[in-house]
Amino acid sequence: MYPNVTIIQHPLIQHKLTLMRREETSTAKFRQLLREISMLLAYEITRDLPLRKQSIKTPLGPMEAPILASEKKMVIVSIMRAGQGILDGILELIPSARVGHIGLYRDPRTFIPIEYYFRLPDDIEEREVLVVDPMIATGNTAVAAIQRLKQTNPLSLKFLCLIASPEGIEHFHSYHPEVPLYTAAIDDHLDEHGYIIPGLGDAGDRLFGTK
Repeated sequence: MYPNVTIIQHPLIQHKLTLMRREETSTAKFRQLLREISMLLAYEITRDLPLRKQSIKTPLGPMEAPILASEKKMVIVSIMRAGQGILDGILELIPSARVGHIGLYRDPRTFIPIEYYFRLPDDIEEREVLVVDPMIATGNTAVAAIQRLKQTNPLSLKFLCLIASPEGIEHFHSYHPEVPLYTAAIDDHLDEHGYIIPGLGDAGDRLFGTK
Protein backbone atom coordinates (compact mmCIF):
# COMPACT_ATOMS: atom_id res chain seq x y z
CA MET A 1 0.00 0.00 0.00
CA TYR A 2 2.83 2.39 0.82
CA PRO A 3 5.91 2.55 -1.42
CA ASN A 4 9.25 2.72 0.41
CA VAL A 5 7.64 1.65 3.72
CA THR A 6 8.71 -1.55 5.48
CA ILE A 7 6.52 -3.02 8.21
CA ILE A 8 8.69 -5.16 10.46
CA GLN A 9 6.43 -8.01 11.54
CA HIS A 10 8.78 -10.21 13.54
CA PRO A 11 6.70 -12.05 16.18
CA LEU A 12 8.83 -10.80 19.09
CA ILE A 13 8.47 -7.22 17.91
CA GLN A 14 4.69 -7.52 17.57
CA HIS A 15 4.40 -9.20 20.98
CA LYS A 16 6.42 -6.54 22.76
CA LEU A 17 4.55 -3.76 20.98
CA THR A 18 1.25 -5.17 22.28
CA LEU A 19 2.64 -5.12 25.82
CA MET A 20 3.70 -1.50 25.33
CA ARG A 21 0.23 -0.52 24.11
CA ARG A 22 -1.51 -1.77 27.27
CA GLU A 23 -2.81 1.04 29.43
CA GLU A 24 -1.69 -0.70 32.64
CA THR A 25 1.95 -1.12 31.56
CA SER A 26 4.16 0.70 34.07
CA THR A 27 6.76 3.32 33.19
CA ALA A 28 9.60 0.96 34.10
CA LYS A 29 8.17 -1.87 31.99
CA PHE A 30 7.41 0.48 29.09
CA ARG A 31 11.01 1.70 29.14
CA GLN A 32 12.35 -1.85 29.21
CA LEU A 33 10.11 -2.96 26.35
CA LEU A 34 11.05 0.03 24.23
CA ARG A 35 14.74 -0.75 24.69
CA GLU A 36 14.18 -4.41 23.76
CA ILE A 37 11.99 -3.72 20.73
CA SER A 38 14.46 -1.10 19.51
CA MET A 39 17.25 -3.67 19.44
CA LEU A 40 15.07 -6.02 17.40
CA LEU A 41 14.09 -3.27 14.98
CA ALA A 42 17.72 -2.24 14.53
CA TYR A 43 18.64 -5.84 13.77
CA GLU A 44 16.10 -5.87 10.93
CA ILE A 45 16.94 -2.51 9.34
CA THR A 46 20.71 -3.09 9.31
CA ARG A 47 20.45 -6.23 7.16
CA ASP A 48 21.77 -4.35 4.12
CA LEU A 49 24.93 -2.95 5.72
CA PRO A 50 27.85 -3.78 3.40
CA LEU A 51 30.61 -6.14 4.53
CA ARG A 52 34.24 -6.52 3.54
CA LYS A 53 36.82 -9.20 4.28
CA GLN A 54 39.56 -8.69 6.87
CA SER A 55 42.53 -10.93 7.56
CA ILE A 56 42.43 -12.14 11.17
CA LYS A 57 43.90 -14.95 13.19
CA THR A 58 41.74 -17.20 15.36
CA PRO A 59 43.25 -19.38 18.11
CA LEU A 60 43.47 -22.14 15.49
CA GLY A 61 44.61 -20.29 12.40
CA PRO A 62 44.26 -17.39 9.95
CA MET A 63 41.14 -16.58 7.93
CA GLU A 64 39.45 -13.91 5.82
CA ALA A 65 36.52 -12.82 8.02
CA PRO A 66 33.60 -10.48 7.26
CA ILE A 67 33.50 -7.09 8.94
CA LEU A 68 31.41 -3.96 8.36
CA ALA A 69 32.74 -2.23 5.24
CA SER A 70 32.13 1.39 6.17
CA GLU A 71 35.05 3.16 7.79
CA LYS A 72 32.67 5.83 9.05
CA LYS A 73 30.36 4.95 11.93
CA MET A 74 26.61 5.04 11.52
CA VAL A 75 24.87 8.04 13.08
CA ILE A 76 21.68 7.54 15.08
CA VAL A 77 19.73 10.79 15.29
CA SER A 78 17.16 10.89 18.08
CA ILE A 79 14.20 13.24 17.85
CA MET A 80 13.97 14.48 21.42
CA ARG A 81 12.61 13.52 23.77
CA ALA A 82 10.85 10.22 23.08
CA GLY A 83 13.45 9.14 20.53
CA GLN A 84 15.86 8.60 23.40
CA GLY A 85 14.15 5.33 24.28
CA ILE A 86 14.81 3.90 20.82
CA LEU A 87 18.34 5.32 20.78
CA ASP A 88 19.26 3.54 24.02
CA GLY A 89 18.18 0.17 22.63
CA ILE A 90 20.03 0.58 19.33
CA LEU A 91 23.23 1.62 21.10
CA GLU A 92 23.21 -1.67 22.98
CA LEU A 93 23.33 -3.43 19.61
CA ILE A 94 25.65 -0.94 17.87
CA PRO A 95 27.70 0.68 20.65
CA SER A 96 30.14 2.25 18.19
CA ALA A 97 27.45 4.33 16.47
CA ARG A 98 27.72 8.10 16.65
CA VAL A 99 24.75 10.03 18.06
CA GLY A 100 22.96 13.19 17.04
CA HIS A 101 19.95 14.97 18.52
CA ILE A 102 17.17 17.11 17.11
CA GLY A 103 14.93 18.90 19.59
CA LEU A 104 11.45 19.42 18.16
CA TYR A 105 8.11 19.96 19.87
CA ARG A 106 4.69 20.09 18.30
CA ASP A 107 2.58 23.19 18.78
CA PRO A 108 -0.65 21.81 20.29
CA ARG A 109 -2.83 24.20 18.27
CA THR A 110 -1.23 24.11 14.83
CA PHE A 111 0.66 20.76 15.06
CA ILE A 112 3.62 22.61 13.48
CA PRO A 113 7.02 21.42 14.83
CA ILE A 114 9.29 24.01 16.43
CA GLU A 115 13.04 23.31 16.62
CA TYR A 116 14.87 24.10 19.87
CA TYR A 117 18.04 21.97 19.61
CA PHE A 118 20.25 20.55 16.84
CA ARG A 119 23.56 18.75 17.29
CA LEU A 120 25.30 16.26 14.98
CA PRO A 121 28.71 14.56 14.80
CA ASP A 122 31.32 15.89 12.38
CA ASP A 123 31.63 14.66 8.78
CA ILE A 124 27.92 13.90 8.56
CA GLU A 125 28.17 14.04 4.76
CA GLU A 126 30.21 10.82 4.89
CA ARG A 127 27.90 8.96 7.26
CA GLU A 128 24.72 6.92 7.01
CA VAL A 129 22.01 8.42 9.22
CA LEU A 130 19.15 6.64 10.96
CA VAL A 131 16.51 8.96 12.43
CA VAL A 132 14.47 7.53 15.30
CA ASP A 133 11.19 8.55 16.93
CA PRO A 134 8.52 6.24 18.40
CA MET A 135 5.60 7.74 16.47
CA ILE A 136 4.74 9.26 13.11
CA ALA A 137 1.36 10.83 13.79
CA THR A 138 0.68 13.88 11.63
CA GLY A 139 4.13 13.44 10.10
CA ASN A 140 5.03 17.10 10.61
CA THR A 141 7.87 16.39 13.04
CA ALA A 142 9.36 13.66 10.85
CA VAL A 143 9.17 15.92 7.78
CA ALA A 144 10.87 18.78 9.63
CA ALA A 145 13.61 16.51 11.01
CA ILE A 146 14.48 15.10 7.59
CA GLN A 147 14.37 18.54 5.98
CA ARG A 148 16.83 19.81 8.59
CA LEU A 149 19.12 16.82 8.14
CA LYS A 150 19.12 17.13 4.36
CA GLN A 151 20.78 20.51 4.81
CA THR A 152 23.84 18.67 6.17
CA ASN A 153 24.11 16.38 3.09
CA PRO A 154 24.36 12.99 4.84
CA LEU A 155 25.46 9.95 2.85
CA SER A 156 22.01 8.37 3.31
CA LEU A 157 18.87 8.73 5.42
CA LYS A 158 16.45 6.23 6.94
CA PHE A 159 13.59 6.79 9.39
CA LEU A 160 12.58 4.32 12.10
CA CYS A 161 9.46 4.43 14.27
CA LEU A 162 7.30 2.02 16.26
CA ILE A 163 3.88 3.13 15.05
CA ALA A 164 2.77 5.27 12.13
CA SER A 165 -0.58 6.60 10.98
CA PRO A 166 -1.70 6.38 7.34
CA GLU A 167 -2.02 10.18 7.29
CA GLY A 168 1.49 10.59 8.69
CA ILE A 169 3.06 8.24 6.16
CA GLU A 170 1.37 9.97 3.24
CA HIS A 171 2.43 13.39 4.52
CA PHE A 172 6.00 12.24 5.17
CA HIS A 173 6.47 10.74 1.72
CA SER A 174 4.80 13.67 -0.02
CA TYR A 175 7.90 15.60 1.08
CA HIS A 176 10.53 12.84 1.24
CA PRO A 177 9.47 9.96 -1.06
CA GLU A 178 13.06 8.73 -1.39
CA VAL A 179 13.63 8.22 2.35
CA PRO A 180 12.92 4.62 3.49
CA LEU A 181 10.52 4.39 6.41
CA TYR A 182 10.57 1.43 8.80
CA THR A 183 7.82 0.79 11.32
CA ALA A 184 6.43 -2.02 13.45
CA ALA A 185 2.79 -1.07 12.81
CA ILE A 186 0.51 1.17 10.78
CA ASP A 187 -2.49 2.04 12.91
CA ASP A 188 -6.00 3.07 11.91
CA HIS A 189 -6.21 6.87 11.92
CA LEU A 190 -5.57 10.16 13.74
CA ASP A 191 -8.07 11.75 16.10
CA GLU A 192 -8.96 15.45 16.08
CA HIS A 193 -5.99 16.20 18.35
CA GLY A 194 -3.47 14.53 16.03
CA TYR A 195 -2.97 11.41 18.16
CA ILE A 196 -2.69 7.93 16.64
CA ILE A 197 -5.69 5.65 17.23
CA PRO A 198 -5.41 3.10 18.80
CA GLY A 199 -1.70 3.97 19.29
CA LEU A 200 -0.12 3.68 22.70
CA GLY A 201 -0.64 7.14 24.16
CA ASP A 202 2.07 9.78 24.44
CA ALA A 203 5.35 7.85 24.10
CA GLY A 204 7.40 10.52 25.85
CA ASP A 205 5.08 10.70 28.86
CA ARG A 206 4.95 6.92 29.16
CA LEU A 207 8.72 6.62 28.79
CA PHE A 208 9.60 9.25 31.39
CA GLY A 209 6.57 9.04 33.69
CA THR A 210 5.34 12.58 32.97
CA LYS A 211 1.95 13.99 32.07
